[in-house]
Amino acid sequence: MKFKRLTAVFLVILLMFSLAACKKPAGGSPEDNPVKEESEEEETEMTAYKFGFSGITMENPYYTTLEASIREDIEGEGSTLITKDPRGDANKQIQQIREMISDGIQAIFLCPVDWEVITPVVKELREADIRIINLDTQVQNIDDVDAYVGSDNYKAGQICGEKLIETYPEGGKVVILECTTQNSINSRITGFEETIAGKGFEVVARADASGSKENAKTEMAKILRNQPEITAVMCGNDQMALGAMEAAEEMKRTDLKIYGVDGSPDLKRELKEKNTLIAGSAAQSPINIGKAAAKVALQIMNGEDYEEETLEDVLFIDQSNIDMYGVDGWQ
Repeated sequence: MKFKRLTAVFLVILLMFSLAACKKPAGGSPEDNPVKEESEEEETEMTAYKFGFSGITMENPYYTTLEASIREDIEGEGSTLITKDPRGDANKQIQQIREMISDGIQAIFLCPVDWEVITPVVKELREADIRIINLDTQVQNIDDVDAYVGSDNYKAGQICGEKLIETYPEGGKVVILECTTQNSINSRITGFEETIAGKGFEVVARADASGSKENAKTEMAKILRNQPEITAVMCGNDQMALGAMEAAEEMKRTDLKIYGVDGSPDLKRELKEKNTLIAGSAAQSPINIGKAAAKVALQIMNGEDYEEETLEDVLFIDQSNIDMYGVDGWQ
């Protein structure tokens, strides 16, 4: 009997060890450990931020495309984007930015209407601890912003100058339509002028057309009345190029070629016309700039490493390659 009792005790102990061995380890897979699974879901939850966007004018399709590209990626990450349109008015832009500060934005995508006039409100943004992603055209003091994202504007002007030299190797008379309040256009014009220097070209007239099509048309008409001979017109953006074209067409001037910067759908459609006055455009991509800007902004807000300056490349589009890029949208 004593032997039987010992055997029973032994079997009970053996059974207890067997049950312990069958228990699942505390550090098992997510299927075995629901607590760990919930913790992983918490780690991947997105943080929502409130961004602002202030472009130069939403009447220019470049800025509407840029804003749409940013919005797609920002909202795709669960954040919001407030957009204001200053319509090319520097003082209105300042007022709208102050409204966005009051609305509680945490960061802003900023394309200044006037790179100098914007300075005081840039300082207000910094004092409010709002992160600044400067787009397209630089503010006067680039150290005041967290990051800059835009095209290689000097190269855009340089490409136009090189194409002009190829077309007119003996030189000629040139008109420049610019916008001195936008540093991006200043860089394009500088790149163009430095490229054609010493190549037989003479700048016979220049005008500040404020970057707009209508102003460019008005200024170009004045110049055409005083300049009987013009080889080419260099414009700081496509809108001014289209305005210059309309003025030349209305005055029956077919003896000149017009260069722009943007690669906009409106200008690319002109390149499909057989006898167009448009020579071509140094094309940029607001879609790529927008995506790069959204990426940098989210990296800044998430405390990650980021590039302080991002320059997107440009390319020249003319009648020889227009079919590669199409006319229905931006490249």
